[in-house]
Amino acid sequence: MTPVELSRTVLRAVRRAVDAGELDVDVPARIGVAPPGPGGCGDYATGVALQLARPAGQPPYRVAQVLRAHLAAADGIADVVLTGPGFLNISLHRTAPADLVAEVLRRGTRYGFADAGADTPADTDSDAPGTLQLHCAPDPRALVVADATARILRSQGVAVRVVSEVPPPAEWITVLGVHLDADADADADTDAGAHTCPAEEVRPVPAPGDVLALGRDAGRWALLLPAAHDRPRTGGEHLAQRESNPLFRVRYAHARTRALARNAADLGFAAEPGPLDDAHGIHVLLADHPRVLAAAAAHRAPDRLARHLVTVADAVLPFLPAVLPRGGEKPSAAHRARLALAEAAGTVLDGGLTLLGIDAPDHL
Repeated sequence: MTPVELSRTVLRAVRRAVDAGELDVDVPARIGVAPPGPGGCGDYATGVALQLARPAGQPPYRVAQVLRAHLAAADGIADVVLTGPGFLNISLHRTAPADLVAEVLRRGTRYGFADAGADTPADTDSDAPGTLQLHCAPDPRALVVADATARILRSQGVAVRVVSEVPPPAEWITVLGVHLDADADADADTDAGAHTCPAEEVRPVPAPGDVLALGRDAGRWALLLPAAHDRPRTGGEHLAQRESNPLFRVRYAHARTRALARNAADLGFAAEPGPLDDAHGIHVLLADHPRVLAAAAAHRAPDRLARHLVTVADAVLPFLPAVLPRGGEKPSAAHRARLALAEAAGTVLDGGLTLLGIDAPDHL
């Protein structure tokens, strides 16, 4: 069970409690889950009971007890423990890792997209009523942040358009690979009276120097990795082919996973998800990918996805030397399971880079 799936499970528990008359509250649109904090336990925790206590007119601990009864019977949940004033600490069944890897490989680069149970289109109707509009400041970083944010929002099922206050120079669009739906003035003339669209301003701290000199991939990475309120660095360090460059590590880790798949095919075996004792915590990071995408969309923060990809790459790189048989070893179930995990990690890196508008080469 991924964090997004767990969030939906908690949401269903709230809905059941409301339908049964145990809670008299409005069901929230979304419920957050996260690793437990100090004093917590299990795999994930949620403070939804504290959120609902006041509108329910009940103490948080009582609300948590009501929700625990509904959560404990849900598929994939092994235990629910209450801590503090009413935190729900949730432990998942430990059969998940192989199933998780299989799910990532099945979904491919669309793993983590909204409605994971269906093949939803990558882009939603950008002319639909209620389409979110991201208004860019006339600045290269604002264009890139808005473009990446729109990609991530669309992955979560949100219809979105990117518009600019003024038409940007053509080289900004060409070099940085951004897509604009319209300029703000033309959009206002076209859509006046047609439908009401929510609008948000995208105004990150501008980048110093000439980011165009970095090219598309390094340029976008330099602008997206820092949070919007931080000033990015636009020096040549983003072009360096060495481990000190986070972009290089992410792309190198992806290319290595693809090379391992080719080498395994030459040795006559393929990936097959299975149990592993030496996963280096990679399963946890893959399971967290849908939550990262949802949070990056909700907070309009593509930097969250960029940093997550660095974390995945740093976890998978030490794991890769053990994937293929060594010396006279014959491929075993463990080798096939390691290869499947490596391919799943490479898939997440590929999908994440693509959402950021950055190429994920198979050879580096």
